[in-house]
Order: sequence, then C-alpha cells, then structure tokens
Amino acid sequence: MALGSLLPELRPGGSGRTPLIERLARWAREKPDAPAFTFVDYSLDPSGVKTTLGWGEVERRARAMAATLRRVTGPGERAALLLPQSLDYLMTMLGALYAHVVAVPLFSPDLPGHAERLIGAYADAEPTVVVTTRDALPQVERFLADHDVPRPKEIVFAGEVDPGLAGEWRDEPVGFDDLAYLQYTSGSTRRPAGVEITHGNVTANAVQLWSGWAPGKPDPELVSWLPLFHDMGLIATMALPLVYGDHAIFTDPVSFIMNPMRWMRLIAERPGKNVYTAGPNFAYEYVTSMGSAERLSGLDLSGLTTCLNGAEPIRTSTLSTFADVFAGAGLRPGAQAPGYGLAEATVFVTAAAEDRPPKVITVDREALTRGTLRLREDGSSLLVSCGRPSGQFVAIVDPETRTEQPDGRVGEIWVHGPNTAAGYWRNPERSQSTFGGELSEPGALPSGPWTRTGDYGLVHEGELYVTGRIKDLIIVDGRNHYPQDIELTTQEAHLAVRPDHVAAFASQGEETEKLVIVAERNRRVPLGRLDLREVETAVRAAVTVEHEMSVHDFVLIEPGGVSRTSSGKIARAATRRRYRDGALPTTAARLASRR
Repeated sequence: MALGSLLPELRPGGSGRTPLIERLARWAREKPDAPAFTFVDYSLDPSGVKTTLGWGEVERRARAMAATLRRVTGPGERAALLLPQSLDYLMTMLGALYAHVVAVPLFSPDLPGHAERLIGAYADAEPTVVVTTRDALPQVERFLADHDVPRPKEIVFAGEVDPGLAGEWRDEPVGFDDLAYLQYTSGSTRRPAGVEITHGNVTANAVQLWSGWAPGKPDPELVSWLPLFHDMGLIATMALPLVYGDHAIFTDPVSFIMNPMRWMRLIAERPGKNVYTAGPNFAYEYVTSMGSAERLSGLDLSGLTTCLNGAEPIRTSTLSTFADVFAGAGLRPGAQAPGYGLAEATVFVTAAAEDRPPKVITVDREALTRGTLRLREDGSSLLVSCGRPSGQFVAIVDPETRTEQPDGRVGEIWVHGPNTAAGYWRNPERSQSTFGGELSEPGALPSGPWTRTGDYGLVHEGELYVTGRIKDLIIVDGRNHYPQDIELTTQEAHLAVRPDHVAAFASQGEETEKLVIVAERNRRVPLGRLDLREVETAVRAAVTVEHEMSVHDFVLIEPGGVSRTSSGKIARAATRRRYRDGALPTTAARLASRR
C-alpha cells in the first residue's frame, strides 16, 4: 500500500523550486526588521536572556560568514561546526550554504555523552575548516590533540566574523543537486554515516513540512530546544523560517533538560500567534512529569497549534498523559501530531496534523508478529498513527520480493521524493543498499530509486503505522517479537525498573535466538530497599505471560547505563555489544561494593 503525491510547487517551474538559501535575500529585502531568529540564553539569567536578529541582519551576517569561509577554503570542502547552540551556529550554517562550503553540523567537544559519535563523524568528514568559539577553543584543541582525526587547515571563530565582510560576498548560482551539508546519523549500530543533503533536499523537505504541518495558518512561529546538530532540530529551526520568512524562537537542549517547563513557557509567551513545536517522545513525557499545579498556574497554551512528536517510538501513555496534564493550560485536543521521519529523507516523512486527537488502534500482537493487522477491542498492542506524507511517496514493501504490500500487511517502509538523499558520504556500497531500492512491480508508482528505511510498518485507512526496526526484530523459536513491546512489559513489571530505559535484544543461542533484557534501575527505589531477585522474578513472569517466551538473561544496571543515540532512542545494538563485553554498570556490582 502506498501513500502520497508530489507537491505542485516542487515540480519544475513551481514556487518551491527556489533554493532555500536564495530566499534569505527576499526576506531581507521585503521585511528587514521583522524578527527571524531569537535565541534564549538561560546561562546568563535563569529567566532567559533573549537576543533577536531581523531578516536584514541575518542576511548580512550570513554573507559575512560566506566571505570568511571562502577566504580559507574552497567550494566542496567541509566545515565542521564545533560550537555550542547559538545564533552564531545558524549564521555559520547559512553562510556555508551561500559559500558552497559543505557544512558538517556537529557540536562542541565538551557536550557530554557524544564523544564517540563526534570522533566518528569528524574523522569521516575530514573537514578543512573548524568553526567554533573562543570559549570552546580549549575543548576543540584537546579533541584534536587526543584523537586520531585530521587537523583542520583553519579555525574560524564564529562570533568574531566581521559583519563588514558581507559586502565582499558575491552571489553564486545554487543548484538543487549541489551538496549543502552532511547530516550524520546517530551511529547506534555502526560508525556514523554522513547523509548527503543537497540544496534541493533541504528546500523540498522544508516546503513539505510546512505543507503537511502548518497549512493556511497566519503568523506562524516556531519554538524549539532541539539540538541543531540533529536533523529535526536543524530543519525545524533553520529551514522552516526560510520558507515564508517566519520567526523561530529557540534555546539549547541543556536548558531544556535542566528545566523542561521553559519549553512550555516559551510557547505560552506568544499570545495571538500560531505556535509550532516538535520533540521526541521522551521530551513530552519529561515535561509532563514536571507539570505540577504550581508550575501550570498562569500558563496559556491555547496558541499551540501543533506539537510534532517524532524521532523515536511514540507511546500512547505519553500522548494521553500530556493531553490530560496540559488540558487545564488550554492545550487543544488536536494539537498533538505524531510523525515519522529519518535523516536519509532529510527528516520529515509523515505527520498526523489534522487538528484531531492522535489516532490509536488496538491490534492483535500475535497476528502483527506474523505480518498481518488484526484489530481488537481490548488488550494486546496499541499502534499510533503517524499520519500521511506531504509531497513524497511512502510505500510498504516486502524487502525480499520488492513488491508493494496491500493495506494491513506489514512490510518495510520505503520513501521516494525530492527530499530523499542520493547517498552517504564516500560510502557507495552502503548508499546503494539504502538509497537504491527498486520496485519489482511499480504499477502507478515510480520504479525507483526508493529509500529503504529499515523500519517495519503498515498502512491502515490511508495512514502510516510504524511497528519497529527490522534489525531489532527478535526471533525466538520461529516467532517474531518487537523489542519495544517487551521493553514496555518490562518497565511495567516492577517499580525498580526505570521507564523508557530498557533495551531488549536477541543473543544468538545454539539453535535459536535467546532474549536478553537490560534495564536501568529507577532512582526512586533506594538501593537499601532493592531486592534484585524480586525484580528479576517479576520481569521474567511478566514477559512469559504477555509474550509467551522465556528470558535468557535479565540484567539490572545503574542509571545512565543503557546506550542511546543522539536523538534519545534506545541504542539496542550498542547496548548488546556492551553486554557481550561485560561493560555494563550492573546494580549487582554496585550493591556488592557497598557491602
């Protein structure tokens, strides 16, 4: 079953064919003083210090950065962004787009928890230029000295670029097939791969997202804390405002983690506006947990038009609790919009943004593991609709026969459109495997090239439902099991298991795969009152009853021990490697050390 169609404005001659960076001059000319980007800095003041740039100033700074980059490197060379989230980060990205220098959006080396990803992505990109700040320079120099990575020819300080250089820049033609930047994937299963995002890709995806997410709403504004080195944060914060010259207000992820209610308060500060925001499932769950009556007092979320939930599996419990907690603050029932995307499609693929409560269906888990949708009225598994695509095609395909599957049949999700990338940086073999999909019987659909997402899903009543990752599927005694189902059962089995911090995966046995579950300890259960045998017994019993399978090994580990990707997803393969290597911080070892 396939969904979608191409947008008329993205076809030759359409208004959407103007490269995104070329729109910057238009907004600078038509509304130079209108707000373009506002950064809220909570490190200077707990209440937040706002700095706003108008479209005229944004263009001037971007052109100055373009001139600076071209003084030190040439078209097609890479510039790695090793600086904190800020207005300077955006100006560097825009300047690189002008200069035909391939941006590599990364982060300052002092960002905790991402060292391995930074090393892999930086080494793969081989940048000739590093853009950073004076404050981050010691960390950058230490990173370059301590690791076997290429030394850049130049280091540029983003905050010290002379705005007067803007007049030095002369526009050059921008082709839709010209490489714009490298979006590095999370690297949860292997070395990070740089998705080659062209000017055409980023332009198309920004138009697609607005078309499917915010059609016909006047004065839209975006509020975000998402990291700019991640695909969803970059497209939402940088690309969306450029489509129609709208306003984006953003802060940094650390400020959100320290106080998630800042996110909601920034939204509430925009009266009379149609506000859009986005985040992964854990963010909505996190902010909901902080939504006390005192914190909700005076909060007005009636202007929140759409909040996209994507980047990781969407839990129905999160959708319902977020709606319940913030309903008193004016949150509309139809504001939540579950969606689906991936870096290989720039980011956005589908969203359920039809101004209605999220659609959830109850399905027979046993039938689903056999690849068939069977609706039920009670129990079993719940699936969340991720809506429909806008401006691209989505097909459910049997990966072995490459044939399109009918409505209600599980298959691999394939994507085709102007937003899908052509390949990975300097990796032709993997590029062909991912981006070279061809339908054996295309019918009315394009025969190719299709992007193979690696995700299982199905179409029901014209909407996409994601069922899990192909590589994560657990096959025990010939039966398929989705790890997220087992993880949910595990976290509900005992209070000592930390919610959303469980990894279920298969370990190869002599005759069949064996189930291993690694779960973080919940800090709310004191170590002194923890009974490891009780926790393990509860988990084993729950999995046996719910999934009719035995647990080969259950390991309770200390908080923070489950590997995660840069977008917050559970990195099952990385956790499995650490399990096999005996590198997990087990709670049993922690208890033994206290004796």
